[in-house]
Amino acid sequence: MAHISFRDIKKSFGAVDVIHGISFDIHDGEFVVLVGPSGCGKSTLLRMLAGLEGITAGEIRIDDRVINDLDSKDRDIAMVFQSYALYPHMTVYDNMAFSLKLRKAPEALISERVLNAAKILSLDSLLQRQPRELSGGQRQRVAMGRAIVRDPKVFLFDEPLSNLDAKLRVAMRAEIKALHQRLRTTTVYVTHDQIEAMTMADRIVVMHDGVIEQIGTPLELFDHPRNLFVAQFIGSPAMNVLPGQAVHDQGQWGVMVGGQRWPAPALAGLKAGQSVHYGVRPTDLRLSENETGIQAQVTLVEPTGSETELLLRCGDHNLVMVIHGRTSVQSGDPVRLWVDATRAHVFDSASEQRIA
Repeated sequence: MAHISFRDIKKSFGAVDVIHGISFDIHDGEFVVLVGPSGCGKSTLLRMLAGLEGITAGEIRIDDRVINDLDSKDRDIAMVFQSYALYPHMTVYDNMAFSLKLRKAPEALISERVLNAAKILSLDSLLQRQPRELSGGQRQRVAMGRAIVRDPKVFLFDEPLSNLDAKLRVAMRAEIKALHQRLRTTTVYVTHDQIEAMTMADRIVVMHDGVIEQIGTPLELFDHPRNLFVAQFIGSPAMNVLPGQAVHDQGQWGVMVGGQRWPAPALAGLKAGQSVHYGVRPTDLRLSENETGIQAQVTLVEPTGSETELLLRCGDHNLVMVIHGRTSVQSGDPVRLWVDATRAHVFDSASEQRIA
């Protein structure tokens, strides 16, 4: 296992700055996911850790060793790529054994490690096949096995599930998480899929335009987003966000949106008349059982079996609502919405920071 430290990391391609002074730590045995939209710098940061990209400024350490100028092969890391990167003319066994053969490891050690990795990943019966004879999921397991046999200090994953279909992605997420729980090797995982991040990570690093927006556990980011970007990026379906103005009357806080008053929590940093964005997650909206609440109209009903997703129109704004179970509500129906004020989020419009 290993402790990884990033200190004021910067990266430029010519005159274009893509990483702007990032600093954070990854602890021994931790599974950390770097997540963000395409172009945010997450893969570049991973490649700098791997030694595949140079570092413009700053320092990366693995344990107490600065690795800025170390070759990739000397960093004691193993990387799993999106494209699998298997040798097409080699068998599964030879693909997994290749790095150890390059190091001139004893045949007995190679065989022991390959067979052990194959057992962990259920590849025992596939060792004599070539990559073209494997499914996408099997190829990805071979790529993971090739990383395991090296017994590295750090595993790096660069969007490894992007080429798989939806059902297989879910299965492979569980396999990678189970593998980490078994080996407890420090793992850095890059994805643009926030569902992968939420389900797999011990901690998530949310990146945007080359900076870190927030670091925390999945539920910390979901329940207490630091700003509007994190609030809308983490969670699926995304948080509903409505522009409005804070109001305070009869001892109660609210946000006026298009002439309707949405309930808000009492927040120390909130001022009456302040321009804000009001956020509420689709799962925190309820259909009111009486004639009180926010007026809206159903525009689309999307049943998924265990849940029903409603698309709503509220004044000039579209909303998404998720109901557990099924509903008799139909497209075109007028409805009223109830919101628990303690589940609402309020963001300052100017700074886009959450008011806490």
